Amino acid sequence: MSLKAFHLVFVTVSAILGLGFGAWAIADYRVSGSAGSLWWGIGSLAGTGALIVYGRWFLRKLKGVGYL
Repeated sequence: MSLKAFHLVFVTVSAILGLGFGAWAIADYRVSGSAGSLWWGIGSLAGTGALIVYGRWFLRKLKGVGYL
């Protein structure tokens, strides 16, 4: 597995986990009303958005490099 392929897998898994944690934190906020859960959820979803933007930029930058 090349460094490019590993990097894409790592960014994708990180984005999925960030999205899941953000959804869980927002759901916890709706139940408990804790401001901390709201901030964790917003921060996690913002980080997930940044990871998606970064992943797209990374793919464009290394378009000519193979996956193997």
